[in-house]
Amino acid sequence: MDVIVAEDRAALRKALGPGTVALVPTMGALHEGHRSLMRLARERAAQVVVSIFVNPLQFGPGEDFSRYPRTFDADLAACAEEGVQVVFSPSPEEMYQPSRQVSVSSGHMGTLVEGVFRPGHFDGVLTVVAKLFNLVQPDVAVFGQKDAQQLALIRRMVSDLDFPIEIVGAPTLREPDGLALSSRNRYLSAADRSVALALSRALFAGSAERAPSAVLSAARAVLDAEPGVVLDYLSLVDPATFEEVDDRYYGTAVLAVAGRVGTTRLIDNVLLEL
Repeated sequence: MDVIVAEDRAALRKALGPGTVALVPTMGALHEGHRSLMRLARERAAQVVVSIFVNPLQFGPGEDFSRYPRTFDADLAACAEEGVQVVFSPSPEEMYQPSRQVSVSSGHMGTLVEGVFRPGHFDGVLTVVAKLFNLVQPDVAVFGQKDAQQLALIRRMVSDLDFPIEIVGAPTLREPDGLALSSRNRYLSAADRSVALALSRALFAGSAERAPSAVLSAARAVLDAEPGVVLDYLSLVDPATFEEVDDRYYGTAVLAVAGRVGTTRLIDNVLLEL
């Protein structure tokens, strides 16, 4: 089955047939993690739409928008192999009119953790996701747990703004050595990739503990032993609010880490029970 490529709203509506629709929003440079989202989407709906759009609103000054990998032909092949019916690949002009004034605010949660280091990032994420929801009108949308704060904010937006969409979170996929799959991994040299493993090792060390203070101590010890990681944050947070937790907290938490290895910034997280 061929994948239909839609570049605007009219072509998208024409390409969609009857039945339930699942949306997998991406910025392209697809890897096995994205494929797992497509497979999950296929289980949830009759039709799967994968959007491929490198969203300029979620990149800040000095970030890697211009060099973000763009591999459209390979992405189309991956979508075809996974049984995707429609690829929605709009231009920036299709998504954002020059006179655009209104954006979605990510609120207080968008200023925490990742938001401290990327001000405005989540406003850009929620704005593009809201537009994709309006354009595609899916019944289900699938996102990866690797971007845990993004997933939490999208769930909050859907709840607060009454989008009639089921949000499905998919587990993070990893390489055999533990490195979380990411489109940005292709930036890593062999030496940098070895250093980057400290991020997942730190998370796994922390997840072996049960008290919040012990979780953070165990994870930080791993990161302190790897000077090649320039750490932005190591945070233990409530998965619904992304507020940091302390030793009075119990239940599910997210241990999240972000840091720079060479010229590449990576994020990762694990869910754990306290």
